[in-house]
Amino acid sequence: MSSTSTASHGANLDGELHAHGDTHGHGSMRSYLIGFALSAVLTAIPFWLVMSDVLGNSTWTSAAVIAFAVAQVVVHTICFLHVNTQAEGGWTLVAFVFTAVILLIIIAGSLWIMYHLNTNMMPGMMTGQAATMP
Repeated sequence: MSSTSTASHGANLDGELHAHGDTHGHGSMRSYLIGFALSAVLTAIPFWLVMSDVLGNSTWTSAAVIAFAVAQVVVHTICFLHVNTQAEGGWTLVAFVFTAVILLIIIAGSLWIMYHLNTNMMPGMMTGQAATMP
């Protein structure tokens, strides 16, 4: 086998391996290091908020932890999963947004149902009227 046929066979094999339509790179060392640094910071800050009770209010602390969690999901999606408008012609972003909308509907609906079940199932039990009932 000559070196010309080996080179063309290697190029053909490389083309077959990357024939899934992905035309951009799968991340650089720089993007992975930025993602790692942001992930570490977005983990350390909520840990510090909870452990040192900086905000002093558990409601505000919970809201801050949830906000940092959402930010970390965005960092992981961009830096590690490479979901953007260029990947696969934008279809990965569309699928990700669709999944996020479905999860939002499920979570909001579940919370709404649980709140109304709690309110409507035993209305007398919440105000202490159960002690006066026969």
